[in-house]
Amino acid sequence: MNWLEGKKIVVVGGTTGLGLSAAQAFVAHGAQVVVVGRKPESCQAALEILGPAARALSGDASHPETAPQAIALAVSELGGFHGLYHVAGGSGRRFGDGPLHEITLDGWHQTLELNLTSLFLSNQAAVRQFMAQGGGGTVLNMGSVLGYSPSPKYFTTHAYAATKSAIIGFTKATAAYYAPHNIRLNVIAPALVETPMSARASEDEVIQSFIRTKQPLDGGRNGRPDDLDGAAVYFMSDHSRFTTGQVLAVDGGWTHAEGQY
Repeated sequence: MNWLEGKKIVVVGGTTGLGLSAAQAFVAHGAQVVVVGRKPESCQAALEILGPAARALSGDASHPETAPQAIALAVSELGGFHGLYHVAGGSGRRFGDGPLHEITLDGWHQTLELNLTSLFLSNQAAVRQFMAQGGGGTVLNMGSVLGYSPSPKYFTTHAYAATKSAIIGFTKATAAYYAPHNIRLNVIAPALVETPMSARASEDEVIQSFIRTKQPLDGGRNGRPDDLDGAAVYFMSDHSRFTTGQVLAVDGGWTHAEGQY
């Protein structure tokens, strides 16, 4: 069954990791996609994987022109725009994020720009296009369990947690406002997933021992990008037509497991 037949979807942060995996699932379900990534080489590599159903745009998600350009590309080359999946973001640790007493002002600003400003810009561009063309649409935002279920020993980037918590509040508020227009906005919240961003934790055996008890499903493991694909397909499809303002944790049990040190 092709849940996304005829859908035209923009994936911001769609050339690697979680975003690329989702884009592959979207195409497999009948959609055409525009994937956005920072690096031209990753855009080219994504196109080779995704095939003729895809277009790619190289750009920084925190720049105001990037999301409107991606949406315009979907409209002009694919013939429409039905959904946005915002995956772009990452750790601000290298900029100076960390425990509150250690966060630098630059680390705070950079982390908010990376995770929150970029999402604000893409969501705004999507909603403006949906309002202009009528007929509604769907937005899915990438959150994190750290936005509401902290891990004080091993995952102490407090600016990052603030952005992921803010994404939930932002999405719920906008979902309430735009529901009369049939514009749906939701959040998917993973725990630790195997991505380039998670390499620090994934390569630390002490943290991995913790994860085996904190994410106990399927034998206790890190998530894989394709663990999130089914949820992403649902939110992009008409099967979610009566679902908005929701936060779906795809977390291997993180939220409900104590975790052992």
